[in-house]
Amino acid sequence: MPPRQSRAGFVLFLIYLVIYLGFIGINAFCPGLMKSTPLAGVNLAVLYGFGLILAAILMAFLYGFVGNAAGDVEDQP
Repeated sequence: MPPRQSRAGFVLFLIYLVIYLGFIGINAFCPGLMKSTPLAGVNLAVLYGFGLILAAILMAFLYGFVGNAAGDVEDQP
């Protein structure tokens, strides 16, 4: 694995970890906030959960893009 891809994976992991810890922190220390309905009657817990899923998918695509770009650089003579 190229160093660029490893570094990108680690940075993306840290970003996702912060987002996920925010979700856990809200649930642990302010659970009533998750009952609020900020958008179209859907509570914050569901919106945040879908946000976590979308963030993971977007980060996977970004990681793949960085991996392909790093692989292209290595293949050149």
